[in-house]
Amino acid sequence: MSYRATSPRIKALKVLVIDDEHYMRKVTRTILTAIGVKSIMEAPDGISGIELARAHLPDLMIIDWEMPVIDGSQLVRMIRTPGEFPAPDIPIIMLSAHSDHWRVVESAQIGANEFVRKPVSIKTLEDRVIAVIERPRPMVQLDGYYGPMPRRLVPIETFERSRRREPVDTFDCDYNR
Repeated sequence: MSYRATSPRIKALKVLVIDDEHYMRKVTRTILTAIGVKSIMEAPDGISGIELARAHLPDLMIIDWEMPVIDGSQLVRMIRTPGEFPAPDIPIIMLSAHSDHWRVVESAQIGANEFVRKPVSIKTLEDRVIAVIERPRPMVQLDGYYGPMPRRLVPIETFERSRRREPVDTFDCDYNR
């Protein structure tokens, strides 16, 4: 276990893993446990995942891209709808066995905080969990987009203000550039 994972914030996380493959849920649970997460919930599909998320309001969601009925991208869109979902700011890590450029781009455009390709390593998942929990990007609403501020628009000092809980200026930008 790495030194960083012993953070009290990591230990206190409630994480919801949504993946239709039992084996991948088990792998993800094992990795999360290894990095110090104590509370892990699992859902085998998008429907039960959204129900669990509404009922328990996790601190982090790890969502598989390809699932039957409600896939990962549809689920992220549902979560990132203020007024429809009770906690649209929940950090989301998208998992996919496919790393096509369009999937990575769409993942960012729909509001996922991070995109990770399967099979995921302990270090990769740990780095992404730490990034979304310890260094969160501010949430923004821009022309139909609601999610973390796109990386290319986040000045370095924003992370420092975010850690101190200071307000972040609104940025005028075209996300589709």
